[in-house]
Amino acid sequence: MPPKIPKLGREGAETLALHAVSVIVADDELLAQFMSFTGSGADELRTRITDPDFLGAVLDFVLESDITVEKVAQAAGVALETILIARSQLPGMQVDWTP
Repeated sequence: MPPKIPKLGREGAETLALHAVSVIVADDELLAQFMSFTGSGADELRTRITDPDFLGAVLDFVLESDITVEKVAQAAGVALETILIARSQLPGMQVDWTP
């Protein structure tokens, strides 16, 4: 049975984003890609780790790659869709939708 898709509030979204950070920093290649994607360094990662805007950028990075989404979702024990739901709960999400 696949993992259930939870209802996430902002706190749950931040927790999932922090989990994503742990997955990213545990993988040297993924960490290098993240630093390049966000333009941040190790010091900024440490100082902004609790900033909701920064955590949104973390999930933006995760959502850029299906493989990364799968890694984070599997490590967190959540359905893939949960990553997108979590991103929608944090500031700065841009939705490009055309009816």
